[in-house]
Amino acid sequence: MSYLCLGPISAGKTLLLTCLQNPDSVNFTSHSVPSVGTNLFTIKIPPVVIDEKDINVKPPPPPRKRDLVQVREVGGCLAPIWRDYLNRPVDKVIYVVDTSNLCQISAAGVLLYSMLAEPRLQKAKFLLVLSKMDLAYRQMRNEALLMLQMEKFRKQIAQDITIVQFSAINKEGIDEIYEWLAT
Repeated sequence: MSYLCLGPISAGKTLLLTCLQNPDSVNFTSHSVPSVGTNLFTIKIPPVVIDEKDINVKPPPPPRKRDLVQVREVGGCLAPIWRDYLNRPVDKVIYVVDTSNLCQISAAGVLLYSMLAEPRLQKAKFLLVLSKMDLAYRQMRNEALLMLQMEKFRKQIAQDITIVQFSAINKEGIDEIYEWLAT
């Protein structure tokens, strides 16, 4: 499978992928610089841990299809030429939006819509990651989705879009992202 991670400059793509690669390496002192070019991340999907008290209450999770994935991150400065990375078929796209940057949310919607309209991505699954959800001045989930015009997109596009709130600091959403990557 081919995975691609895109989003505007400073959306949090590198921090997200670093956190997925090694959750313990990211804390409140962590930072990254905007990527120039591309990075390739190999992510090991951790095994599902079932709490003993949940065994009789919840059905077991579905089996995972893969334990190891490689994700190509395209730096935000290269976002305008993202089509150049579609030479090989892309099965899954991770699209990261910084919820603390009001100006970026609207611009990110334009790029997202152009990706959803791309014929070569019609069969791709999309993960929309609302990043930096731990910041006090971020937009709430519903406000960010409204600014991105997600209701309008869902009526006009065929792709499956999963939406996850994410914080690299407190690891909110990390399990949902692992699950999306593994299936």
